[in-house]
Amino acid sequence: MGRYVARRLLQMIPVFIGSTLLVFLMMYALPGDPVRALAGEQHVDATQIAQIKADLGLDQPIWMQYLNYLGNLFQGDLGTQIGTQRPVADVIADAYPITVRLAIFAFVFTVVAGISLGIIAGLKAESLRDRGLLGLTLVLISMPSFVLGFLVQHLFAFQLGIAKPNVSIEPTNGELIMPAVVLASLSLAYVARLTRTSVAENLRADYMRTAVAKGLPRRRVIGVHLMRNSLIPVVTFLGTDIGALMGGAIVTEGIFNIKGVGQLVFEALGKREGATVVGIVTLLVIVYLVCSLLVDLLYAVLDPRIRYA
Repeated sequence: MGRYVARRLLQMIPVFIGSTLLVFLMMYALPGDPVRALAGEQHVDATQIAQIKADLGLDQPIWMQYLNYLGNLFQGDLGTQIGTQRPVADVIADAYPITVRLAIFAFVFTVVAGISLGIIAGLKAESLRDRGLLGLTLVLISMPSFVLGFLVQHLFAFQLGIAKPNVSIEPTNGELIMPAVVLASLSLAYVARLTRTSVAENLRADYMRTAVAKGLPRRRVIGVHLMRNSLIPVVTFLGTDIGALMGGAIVTEGIFNIKGVGQLVFEALGKREGATVVGIVTLLVIVYLVCSLLVDLLYAVLDPRIRYA
């Protein structure tokens, strides 16, 4: 196990460098001057612009800028915003907790509702409830998140009046429930379908017939033998979905006016704040890599036959 973890950690290094380098080049190698663009139509002295670039290291070659970024990253420095001169780490620290809370609520809802619906449908495949679940998930998959967000907002906030259309600056947990449901809708549909298919297939497996023939209680047959094997593909999806929920909240946060990472990325792209975008993407890449490693290790817990050398 130790060798496998060490090997995976080494494999993460080129993935991390490649991902951050790609985003870095997309933000800093594009034509145009981000410092002059922030000035807008105001006249700014060329000497002042040159000084700002020198202070931020933007006057250096692109490869040197990236090496400096990596060096500063290992010291906990994600760079400095051009417009506000605030450290990017402080800017992200203000917005990240809200997005983390939103992603956790969405993830919990995805796990609980998605797996439960998948089990209910998979145990009675081709039944009415199974076809109903497939129809519901098909609607959720085909419906864009911004359409679902506006529909939920219109129904529960403007028609029924049981929720606020927008969250407050410091949102409570209750205010984040409706945005979390919207954010989790697509993931829930995939989890429910994966669970349903896996449960239906494993019900026909030989080990299930053997467990039933031994006279084991139905609860143990389903809860232990069936679920441990059926959840392997679901865990794979959920492991990568954590990062997707955190990075895919731009639309949801915009609809419900949530001051999180998604809205921060949207504003940074409009202002050409490359340091902010690269810093947020760097954190998301780390989350993806860590979750991927944890999922691989969790396989051995779900399936004792899996061993890592």
